[in-house]
Amino acid sequence: MAGFDKIVVPDGGAKITVDEGKLNIPANPIIPFIEGDGIGRDIWKASVRVFDAAVEKVYGGDRKVHWMEIYAGEKAVATYGDGVWMPEETFEAIRQYLVAIKGPLTTPIGGGFRSLNVTLRQVLNLYACVRPVKHYESVPSPSRRADEMNMIIFRENTEDVYSGVEFRSMSVEAKRLIKLLKEEYGMTQIRDDAGIGIKPMSPTGTKQLMRKAMNWAVEHKLPSVTLMHKGNIMKFTEGAFKDWCYEVAVEEYRSHVITEAELWDEAMADDGVTPIEKPGAYADLRGGKPAGDPNGRIVVKDRIADSMFQQIQTRPSEYSVVVTPNLNGDYISDAGAAMVGGLGLASGANIGDFIGLFEATHGTAPKYADKNVINPSSLMLSGKMMFDYMGWTEVGVTLENAIQETISQKRVTYDLHRQMENATKLSTSAYADAIIENMK
Repeated sequence: MAGFDKIVVPDGGAKITVDEGKLNIPANPIIPFIEGDGIGRDIWKASVRVFDAAVEKVYGGDRKVHWMEIYAGEKAVATYGDGVWMPEETFEAIRQYLVAIKGPLTTPIGGGFRSLNVTLRQVLNLYACVRPVKHYESVPSPSRRADEMNMIIFRENTEDVYSGVEFRSMSVEAKRLIKLLKEEYGMTQIRDDAGIGIKPMSPTGTKQLMRKAMNWAVEHKLPSVTLMHKGNIMKFTEGAFKDWCYEVAVEEYRSHVITEAELWDEAMADDGVTPIEKPGAYADLRGGKPAGDPNGRIVVKDRIADSMFQQIQTRPSEYSVVVTPNLNGDYISDAGAAMVGGLGLASGANIGDFIGLFEATHGTAPKYADKNVINPSSLMLSGKMMFDYMGWTEVGVTLENAIQETISQKRVTYDLHRQMENATKLSTSAYADAIIENMK
C-alpha cells in the first residue's frame, strides 16, 4: 500500500474492509473527511462533535471513529498548490478506506474547473446518489402535506447530461458534430450556432442503480418503487431507463414485486400497443387477492417527470422509493427538500458497490462562512446515513432523535428561527451543544 503525501493517517485506527461481499467494520474505523469550502468549516466543526458524542453515548469507549482529513476544493489548493483542486491521493484514500464524509465544495458557474462533486462521483463510480426526503416534526414547511412525506430518492449519478460531454456554441467540435448529424442522420432541425451536449444513458448504469433501490425497498419492506422519467419525449434514453428498470424488477426480484399494470390486471392487446383490462390475469401474483391489492408485494410503477412534481405535492404518501436519471433526480430531490424544510435538513450519500461518500447537500454559501450561524443538520443527518451504512444503527437513531428533540424544543439556527414563533436562535456551535445535551 502506497503512503500519502499530505494526508496523515491517524494512529490507533483500522481500515474498513470488504469480506465476502459485505463491509467489515472494525470497532475503531478510520473515516476520511473533507471539511469543505465556505460554511463547510463551520458545519464540520459542529458535526464532528455530535458524531463523536453519539458514538460515545451508544458504545461508551468500546467503539471510536478515527477521523482522517483528506483534501478537495480550496483547502486542497492551499495544501498542494495552485490548480490542485482534487489531489489524486484524495481518490486513493477513499478507495482504500471505503467510507467517507464531506462538506460542500466550491463549483464556479460558467467556466473554471469542472464540478468537484461530479468528479468524485464519476472517478469513484459512485453511481447511486441517495437522498432521503423526510419531514421532522415542528419544522416549518410551505406544504400542507409535509408530514406525509417520507421517501428516499435513488438518482443515477454518473451518466445523463452530467457526463460532461458538451461543446461550446461555434466551437470546432460543435460544428463537426452538427455537420455529421445533419448530413449523416438528417437532423436538420439543429441550428448551426447551437451548443451541443450528449446525454448518454446505459443499461449498465441504470440497472446497477435499480438494484440498489430494489435492495433498499426489500430490506426496509417498503410498499412501492416509482420510476421517474421523461420517456414520452426522450424514448431511447429516459424511455429506455424506464424499460431497463422494469427488467431488473421483474427478472431479478420477481418474488418481491408486482408492476402497477399487473396490480390492476392490465395487459397489452394483440397489437402490442393498446392497453386492455384482463380480469384475473395476474391474480396469481396477488395470491388470489382482488385487483388493486398487492398482497404484500412491492408495487413497481412509473411516472412522467413533470407529473411527479405535482404528485409529491398532492399525494406524497404514495411514494416511498423513487428511482430517477441524473438530471431528474437533481430537480426532484431539491424540490422534495423544499417541502420538508429546505436543504439545511437534507441529507445525502453517493454510493457505489462498496464505497460510500456521505455529504451535505447544500452549497458553500461563502458570505456566511466562519460566522457560526449556519444550520449543520444536513451534514449531521448525512452522518446518520453513514452510521446506518456502517451498521452502527444505534448511533444513527441516537443522533436523529436528538436532532428531532432539539427542533421540537424550538432551539434552532437562524434559518428555522425566522420561520418559527417563540423559538430560540442558536449559533451553529450552540445548536450542536443542544443536540449533544438531548442525546438519550
